[in-house]
Amino acid sequence: MKLGIGIGWRPEIAAEVEALTGVDWVEVVAENLCADHLPDSLVRLRERGVTVVPHGVSLGLGGADRPDAERLAGLAARAELLGTPLVTEHIAFVRAGGPLTASPRLEAGHLLPVPRTWDALEVLCENVAIAQDALPVPLALENIAALVSWPDEELTEGQFLAELVERTGVRLLIDVANLHTNHVNLGQDPAKALDELPVEAIAYVHVAGGVEKNGVWHDTHAHPVTAPVLDVLAELRSRVDPPGVLLERDDAFPPGAELAAELETIRGTLRAAGGPSGTERRNTGPRRGTPAPARAGARDRTAVAQTALLSALVAGTPAPEGFDHRRLRVQSRALAAKRADVVAKVAPELPEILGDGYRAAFLDYARTRPMSDGYRRDALDFVERILVHGGLPDPVAQRRLTHWWEDRSGPRPPSRTTLIVRAARAALAGK
Repeated sequence: MKLGIGIGWRPEIAAEVEALTGVDWVEVVAENLCADHLPDSLVRLRERGVTVVPHGVSLGLGGADRPDAERLAGLAARAELLGTPLVTEHIAFVRAGGPLTASPRLEAGHLLPVPRTWDALEVLCENVAIAQDALPVPLALENIAALVSWPDEELTEGQFLAELVERTGVRLLIDVANLHTNHVNLGQDPAKALDELPVEAIAYVHVAGGVEKNGVWHDTHAHPVTAPVLDVLAELRSRVDPPGVLLERDDAFPPGAELAAELETIRGTLRAAGGPSGTERRNTGPRRGTPAPARAGARDRTAVAQTALLSALVAGTPAPEGFDHRRLRVQSRALAAKRADVVAKVAPELPEILGDGYRAAFLDYARTRPMSDGYRRDALDFVERILVHGGLPDPVAQRRLTHWWEDRSGPRPPSRTTLIVRAARAALAGK
């Protein structure tokens, strides 16, 4: 299906997106939608005939666990609500630990790279087949950007994606910005990856901006698209006419005129690159049927490896053998900073109450408390830590923080609730 030129819909730029001309479709983060109703802006876009594609970020199909049935049902419900022709997710893991490793559950709050090994491929293929059978429309999966690479990988990115498509029939969402990121950070050649992957399976393409700091490319989605990323887009266009191309922007949103200019630059890049006419064989869609099980032990081995990496990144355990320790530190700091930023968005009262001390306090908390149950729970755990360990020096801020926690904590074991509230009130009484 031909999608055309699109842009990522975000609440912060809903009005700007509606006002843009020449936008054929939009993509929305699936987890940011309610399963039973749509924001008015998306309703108006759909009434105009604009296709809306839900883009998931939390399934973790590259993880050792089988896909969570509730998360799959939620994604399926959003697909039905939107009347979308497909849904998309990522080739990544986002959590580790738990029963497979008899260890605490850990969440990254971020998309982490899957090792390109035969074990990980078999686990991913089985997970993809499970997801395909649970979804009402075809599934496409996105390659991700990475700061770190796994040691002793057995396949290149292109080979890994080609095997995935061959075994499952899944479609691909190729992010050219991520190919550029992996070129800078990991030395991987985007042209070689494009040569190896099955371009006929591409459902659409992502284009996004980033920034380079100290030799590391950060895929921020908060900066304008750069020339090197557009060069990778041109390389892809020389091989295939992609059904759709979408501009992503997730932060530091510019005025609508700048978004329009970036979209026009993307159109110009596609026109100038020329290339195939689009008559190539297209992937026919998802395979249906019983998922082929991974080899005995593949899930367990993958679980151990992913848990060791995530624990090093978020819990301060020793780095697994073979990883670049400097890059792991960069990734660890980036994960903590992202947690602080997202918690500030889901609980904006906290930086308001804590003022300039919010970020330092959160990063100190994050060093010893890995996330285990999402960002809203993370915000509550952060405040609990403050209240239990001395509170705030300002009694007004302390009172506001205590009331914030009481309003949002919900039903908790009485002993724990009593401890926290008693500690907070004792701190207030002593001031």
